[in-house]
Parts: sequence; structure tokens; C-alpha cells
Amino acid sequence: MSLTYGFYPGCVILTEQYAYEIAARNVLPLLDVKLVDLNNISCCGEPLMSMNKITWLYLAARNIAIAERDDLDIMCLCNACYLSFSKAKKILKEDSGLFEKINSILNIEGLKYTGESKVKHLVEVLHDDVGVDRIRGKIRFKLVGLKLASYTGCHLLRPSSIVKVDDPENPSKLNRLVEALEASSPHYPEELECCGAGLLIPKPDGGLSYASTQLKAIVNRGFDGVVTVCPACHKMFDGKQAAINQTLGLNIELPVIYYIQLLGLAMGLSVKDVGLHLNQSPCDKLVAKVRQNG
Repeated sequence: MSLTYGFYPGCVILTEQYAYEIAARNVLPLLDVKLVDLNNISCCGEPLMSMNKITWLYLAARNIAIAERDDLDIMCLCNACYLSFSKAKKILKEDSGLFEKINSILNIEGLKYTGESKVKHLVEVLHDDVGVDRIRGKIRFKLVGLKLASYTGCHLLRPSSIVKVDDPENPSKLNRLVEALEASSPHYPEELECCGAGLLIPKPDGGLSYASTQLKAIVNRGFDGVVTVCPACHKMFDGKQAAINQTLGLNIELPVIYYIQLLGLAMGLSVKDVGLHLNQSPCDKLVAKVRQNG
């Protein structure tokens, strides 16, 4: 069974979180998932959500309309993009005036938004569409003996009236995806707390402090690493780990890896195939443990 999606990577991934895109492009075809690049896409509008409602809705609807023009559902890698599109779809479905206004703007460039295309996150595609059993059957290196913290991220869970990826109080899809690789991924009390990315610009030290709380809890609970699916969360835990240590006087050395990277390693792809050479946290020991289970 082949699956096809319009691929929407999002700005953060295209400008700094390259590893996420590399892994997605190399791993998903091995699961018979075809990614179609959407031509002339733009920002999802999320940064403008609380500043200019019309501009945000236009940007979100425009990207969805491009997918609809090609008769494609959208797959997002970024949690914030997923939330932006999902919230825009809900508003435009419930407000006919805004629906008509946005379409009058889109009409200038020959686009029309209908709301028919579905918007999915990578977690949904892997868990719901590809399926845990299918993933389990593709594994070459079993992750037996690894205990990994699954960190879904806020924007895939809240507000629960808009995003429906997983149970907002007890998310388990990412845990099940990790467990399909034969690793353990138990729940832990801090898994629903914010990574601090929202504070990184207005209050950087506060953002680092938030992230440090999560990382310390994960380390203290004996996890071998943390598995992410959100570029903002990954940036805080992976890219900012050295800054956290320096700013707060800590000595955290925790591997942080995107799920799609971990999946690729378990399927036998190389470190470069999944972009792991771009991760900034110490992932060497994690890779070694994966390889010893082949």
C-alpha cells in the first residue's frame, strides 16, 4: 500500500533543522510513503497568528489551497505549522464571511481554498496510516535495552479542541512508535511540560531554564535519550544543550534524536542518511547501542 502526501517542511526546518528533512526524505520512501513537493509554498502564518488574523489565515489557507490544487493531503513535520493549519481550517469552516474574504484574496493568484485537503503531522502518518506493525516489520537493528523518553510537544496536544493527534492528557502514539523499534518508552511525569521554546526570544534565560528542568528530569529518571518530533523542542533540547549547561552550570550529556532519525537507524540507514551528523547533542553512544543489536 503506497501513501502520498504534499510535503510541507516549514520554515524552521528549511532554515536550521535540516536533519529532520534529510531523515524524512530518506526514510519515508522505504515505508512506501511518497512525498510530493508543493510548489511556491510560504510560511504557515503561525508567527502572525496573534498579530494579524487576516494575514495569518491567508498564509495558512494559501498553502492548503496549493495542496488542494494538486489534490493532495498535507504532511507537516513541524508542530507549529500543524497547529496553524488546523486552527485556520477550523475557523474558516465555522466563519463563512472569513472563508469568502480569504478566497477573494487567494483568487488574485488563481487559488481557491475549499478545506477538503487533510492536514496531518508525521506522527499521524507513521502511527495511523503506515502503522506500528508495518514499521516493526522494517526493522533491521532492534533497540532492545534502550530506555527512551518520548516528547511529543505542546502543539500536537493543545488546544485539544483543535488538534486531535493524540490524547492531550496521556499521549501514547510516539511511545508506541518508539516501542515498535523494541526500545522501552515509559511515561514520565514531566512529558507534558513545555520545552521553553516560546521564551527563547523574549526571555532567553527563562527558556533555557524551562528546557533544563525537562532534561534534568529525563536524565534523573534513567533514560538513555529523548525522542522528539517538533523542531522547536528539538532545538531547545539538542541545539541549546551546551548553552543550558554553560548558563546554568550543569553538565548534561543527553542524546536528543528525532524519531524519524531513530527509525532510519533502526532500519539500517547510515548516520549521514538520517542527518545525525547535524545533531549537536552527544548521540554517538546511542548510535553504538543501536548498532550492537543488529
